[in-house]
Formats: sequence, C-alpha cells, structure tokens
Amino acid sequence: MDHFELRNGELHAEDVSLAAIARDVGTPVYVYSRATLTRHAKVFREALSALPKVHIAFAVKSNPNLAVLRLLASQGYGADVVSEGEMNRALAAGIPAEDVVFSGVGKTHAELTAAVRAGIGQFNLESEEEGVELAEIAASLGKTATCALRVNPNVDAKTHAKISTGKAENKFGVAYDLAADIYERLSALPGLHMRGLAVHIGSQISDLEPSRQAFGKMGVLMAAIRERGLSVTHMDLGGGLGVPYKAGEQLPTPADYGAMVAEATKGWDVTLMFEPGRVITGNSGVLVTEVVRVKQGVGHPWVVVDAAMNDLARPAMYDAWHDFAAVKPTGETMVANIVGPICESSDTFAMAREIDAVKAGDLAAFRTAGAYGATMANTYNSRALVPEVMVDGDRWAVVANRIEPAAILAAEQVPEWLD
Repeated sequence: MDHFELRNGELHAEDVSLAAIARDVGTPVYVYSRATLTRHAKVFREALSALPKVHIAFAVKSNPNLAVLRLLASQGYGADVVSEGEMNRALAAGIPAEDVVFSGVGKTHAELTAAVRAGIGQFNLESEEEGVELAEIAASLGKTATCALRVNPNVDAKTHAKISTGKAENKFGVAYDLAADIYERLSALPGLHMRGLAVHIGSQISDLEPSRQAFGKMGVLMAAIRERGLSVTHMDLGGGLGVPYKAGEQLPTPADYGAMVAEATKGWDVTLMFEPGRVITGNSGVLVTEVVRVKQGVGHPWVVVDAAMNDLARPAMYDAWHDFAAVKPTGETMVANIVGPICESSDTFAMAREIDAVKAGDLAAFRTAGAYGATMANTYNSRALVPEVMVDGDRWAVVANRIEPAAILAAEQVPEWLD
C-alpha cells in the first residue's frame, strides 16, 4: 500500500498534487511519502512482533536521504551501512552508534578505524583477513570491536543475478564449510568480541523458500560453533524481501516473512537482526518526469521523457520494471517505447508497453522508485543530479537539492600546465 493516488483525475502524493511539485521544483524529481514510509516501518516491525529479541537496521544503501533516515530513526530503526559515508549519514540522522551495523566486503583500514572510534554496534566481518585487521585496529585504540561473521551459505535466492549475494560464486561472506574454524580463530583475538553470525542471500526476494534453507543452514552452523564452547548471541538474517513493481503483482508480505522466520529460528535463543531496505522505501517514492516529445517509430512510438538512466538506473542495469503512469490520465492508452535523453541505447525504461496515452509536455511518474533510485543517480552526459522531495499530508519540502551541471563544473579545474 502507498499514498500515491488519483484525486479529481490527478495523481497526488498524499494531499499534494505531483503537478504542483513539478511546477515549483522542475523535473525530473523524486517524491517520497512520509505516511507510506512510516506505515511500512511499522508493518515490518509488527511482522516480527512474535519473535522474542529483535534488532532492525535499515539498509541505508537503498535510500540514504537524510530526511528518510531521520524519519526511520524516529521509528526506532538502526542502520545497516556499507561505507564510512553511510555511517556518517546514519549518525547525522540521529541513529545511535550502537544501533549501526557495518557491513560490506571492502571496508578500508580508514573506514574500520573511523567506525571503531565512532563506537558502532556491530561489524559484519566478510573475511578472516578483515577480522585480523580490525582486531589490530581496535586493540591499538584500546577498544573492543563487536562482530558477527558473515557466512556465504551457497543458497540461490532466485533473484536477478546482479543482486544475488548468497551463492558460492558471489563475493560476499566466508565459505560455509570454513566458517566454524574462522569464527573460532577470530574469537581468540584480543580486540574482537565475536558474538554472532550474519547471512544475506540477495535482494528483491520473491520466494521465501531459499531464505528458509539459508536460515536452516545457519542454525546448524550456530549449533556446531556452540559445541566448541563459543558464544553465539546474535544472528543477522539480512534483508532482501521484495516489493511489487507491477500493478497487481503478488509477493510474500512482511507477515509471511515474519512467520517463516519464527518457524525457522525456533529455539535459537539469540537476538535476531534484520536489514530491510527496499521493503521499507520502495513503494514510498515515485520519479516524476515530463514528456519531451513523442516521435514516430518503426513499430511503436517513442515516448522521450526528461528522466534518464542517470536518474533511475535500475531498468538499464537490471532490465527492471517500473510502472509508468500519467499524472493527469485521460483514460486513453497507447503502446509505446519509453526512453530518456541519454546518448546510450540502454537509456530505455520500457519497450512495447501499454501505458497511459501521453503527449509532449505531459507529466508522468515512474512508480516504486523510493529504493535504489536517487541513491544510484549520477551526472552522466553532464546532467544535473536529481532532487528529492518529501510530502507530509498537505505540505512538502525539498530534502535534496538539484545539483546543476554548473556546480559540478565549478568543482573541476584545469592545471596551469595545460594553459
């Protein structure tokens, strides 16, 4: 459920017309609904209410906007971060350091040092080598770093290959068969407090069975580690629960997920940790765009919009689907190709799709764009960096300014030896 709906024939975000925002801010522009974000945060937490001990850390990579993070902090969410930059954003948003989980396969020495000094709550170690380095850093600072070991369970999440993270050929975590020995060796290092295990098999998960299998394997591994006399008090089960991108699409709900987790982890006696991202923010945002022109095509007309792959990269990267809706639909439809202005054939949002009929100057919205949208934007073709807006009832505010090409140009300089 979201709070983007037609009112008097015009698409609104809560009580605000998308056309009004476009008129004042320009296009393209991301628009987020505070009510939707708040609802999704509560629904996910309620879905886990039957579990005895829970920690939820929002996956910052899915939407790192400071206003979004501040809202989720108010809902009691921690943060799952994968860089020092994300960590600093989470802290700036008011998320307590002890509620921050630092994940990621490539944490640098400088990032590990900064995170130890910040006192973050948990490092999800991706390798024994990382653990050894972190132990040395923590000990040198007179501190102890609390850690979980990320394990690759070699389970196929049955999602897109580029967002699968739990198969043996993926770069994440340590091999399942080596995990117990690595955990034991790391537990002996001064500077580290090994308290748990972590697993995450992929994003946009539409089938809960692979997660069930992965969690089952992690339960067996946890028991084996405990048999060695070692402590496991926390189990980070990651995130990845998918959201519907197509109207009418049916996916497992947070309640379905919570019931599966309760069954799979029964008797574990641990704090269960979760890293939801897309399921919180995906349907909370849209990308508003203006039709530049409609030009004749060989098979179907080309609807050229002012949003491009630099603003919303998912279709170009993953062949991802985003519903496309006119802000003021007439009730008529057309079959068309939707593309942006970037000088790349991959700057394509849809081919031969039935959509609301549109013409030059019309506004339209790409739905379910609140996750992995603005966060992946760039300035390719020297285009502006897309702005972001948050709506709250009948009021709204720009929460990230459009960064114009001139500002980017001003950050560059020509060395004097080229003059």
